[in-house]
Parts: sequence; structure tokens; C-alpha cells
Amino acid sequence: MSRLDGKIALVTGGASGMGVTHVRLLAAEGAKVMIADIDREGGEKLAAEFGAEVAFTHLDVTSEESWKAAVAATREQFGTVTVLVNNAGISGGAGVTADMDLNTYYRTIDVDQHGTMLGMRATIPAMVEAGGGSIVNISSLAGMTAAVGFPNIAYVAAKFAVRGMTKAAAMEYAAQNVRVNSVHPGTVTTPLTEDMLTQYGEEFRRSYTDKIPMKRLATPEEISHAVVFLASDESGYMTGTEIVIDGGQLAEQLARPALPTAKRPS
Repeated sequence: MSRLDGKIALVTGGASGMGVTHVRLLAAEGAKVMIADIDREGGEKLAAEFGAEVAFTHLDVTSEESWKAAVAATREQFGTVTVLVNNAGISGGAGVTADMDLNTYYRTIDVDQHGTMLGMRATIPAMVEAGGGSIVNISSLAGMTAAVGFPNIAYVAAKFAVRGMTKAAAMEYAAQNVRVNSVHPGTVTTPLTEDMLTQYGEEFRRSYTDKIPMKRLATPEEISHAVVFLASDESGYMTGTEIVIDGGQLAEQLARPALPTAKRPS
């Protein structure tokens, strides 16, 4: 028996980046998976790699009506959504606060924060009715701590909000067995990340990677394994918590200088 037999997962942003790996690993572990993405071509192409256990539906995460349609399409295809992976997101680029384009700011908040809330709002009632479910909100290391200009203030605000919303929803629905947890990746090797690092040149990329204690970026699979764990019954007593997958970056930032060795009195 596979770890996710009987689970029905909806993965937002499932047509690209980490979303593709989430879809593949969830399906490999026995879940029926609905790829939900604004990219119809990419989503349909990915779904075609699988059999009847994986399908695609169009979803604009910023639209309540689009969410209703995607949840209805999943129900018609597979049944009630019991696993939601709120993965869709945009970076909004790099830059400091005073230079932040307001349209970019609002769009980033709309996709990364409001899209996550709308997803929970659209799926929780049916999960409660079904006797439980698991929501995995993809936040970021930027939802735990911030950096100067990279990522930008909109991304940081949205990812901190995702972390907080996760805890609020987890407490609201714990008694109904709807678990809500967040995953906080550091920098992951996706096309979006590669583009962002490349635009600042090889020297910046090298210095950025050197600051990570493990001296490398994460692979998408390393994040997806955590998603599978949180989707599975193996994490059945976990809710309202966060899993940080960052190669040691947060630990290093929070570390205090070692105290000098105390001298014993002679």
C-alpha cells in the first residue's frame, strides 16, 4: 500500500517549478492529483505524462470563482479534495521598499497571500464534511526572516502572512481533523530562481550560495518530500507548524557567538 492511497490532492501552480515535482511525488505515492494552474498548456502537457490518476484544471488563484470551478472539477473527476497544496506564487523581483512598484506589490500580495487564503476557504468545508484533510501551504524562508531587497518587501510580507494564516486556520479546524501546516524552503533550483540569480551575474550567484551553510541550493525533490509527508497520515499529529528546509540558513542567522570557556577559580 502506498503512503497516499485514497488521497485526492489539488496542487496549485502545479504546471511549473516545484509544483511539477509535488505532482510527480504525490502521484507516485498513490494520490489522485489535480494540477491547478493558470498555464493551461503546461498543465495539460504534464497531466498527459500520467494515466487517469492525474488531471488538469485551469485556476487563477486570485479569483474566488476560479477556485470554485477548480474544486468542482476535482470533485467531478476524483472526489472531494482531501489534500490541498497551496504552491502557486510569484516573486515580484528584487529591490528595496522605496523603489517597489505598487502594481507589482499588489499583484505579489494577491497571488502569494490572498491566493492561499482563497484556497483554504474553498476547500476546508468539504474537508470537514469528509472527516478531515491536510493543507500544505508553501511559504518560504522569507516567511521566517528577511533580507535586504532580495526577496522584496511584498514577497516577505506575503510569506509571513502565509505562515500566520496557517496557524490561524490550523487552530480553527484542529477539532475537525483538518490539519494545516506550512513549508518554508530556502532557495530552490527552479527556472524562476535561476533567472533571478542569473540576472545579477555569476559572482553574485557564487557569493549567495557560499552564504548557505550547506553550500548549495535545494532541489525541488527535497521540498516535495516534505509535502508528501505532510499530506500523508504519517504527520497525523502535526498541525499549525512549519517545516524549514533551507540548508541551515535560519539556524546560522539565529546562532549566537560561542561563549568563552569559563575559567575555574584556582
